[in-house]
Amino acid sequence: MPLTVLNHALADHIVTRLRDENTPPEQFRPLTRALTHILIAEATKNLPTRPRVIRTPLEEMEGRELGVEIVAVPVLRAGLGMLEPTLEMLPGAAVGYVGLERDEVTAEAHSYYCKLPNMAGKTAFLLDPMLATGGSAYRAAKSLYEAGAERVILLCVVAAPQGIARLEEAFPALQIVAAARDRDLNAKSFILPGLGDFGDRLYGTF
Repeated sequence: MPLTVLNHALADHIVTRLRDENTPPEQFRPLTRALTHILIAEATKNLPTRPRVIRTPLEEMEGRELGVEIVAVPVLRAGLGMLEPTLEMLPGAAVGYVGLERDEVTAEAHSYYCKLPNMAGKTAFLLDPMLATGGSAYRAAKSLYEAGAERVILLCVVAAPQGIARLEEAFPALQIVAAARDRDLNAKSFILPGLGDFGDRLYGTF
């Protein structure tokens, strides 16, 4: 399973701001948007392209365009913060939604909603900012593969070793693009050093 961790000064700067407990929601949201732009640029870097003949104001030329159909799939609710910037970068993408809720005792994810477009042969960008135990990402990726997705790319802000290992075992072909690889999980399965509950910090529901 390919794991890519961003090596980018601006991404490091943004992640530091996101981690800071003093960053309020009104700053957290635009920081998430900016970081998602960088994640999308990295995630699309090696996607297949196809030729396209166009005409510039001066002459005809052959350019390149993405050769795959993309579906953006945020995991509710935290992944919603990454959806709009994804569509800004990929306005032709379709959108699906996966609703997962983590049991605070077992740390396992339970599905309460799943609405996907036709996934057959398409590339799914799974938007889930926190990869902790891997439970939510596993359930979401399983749904995407079962629906026919040809390729699944997980975009996350921070990833813990436990979640990375779980996805690697379950889905060897799944790609992860993360802004940071964190150290560990605590006894309650929260990422260390992490940044807290992403959804709460995004929407101010403390």
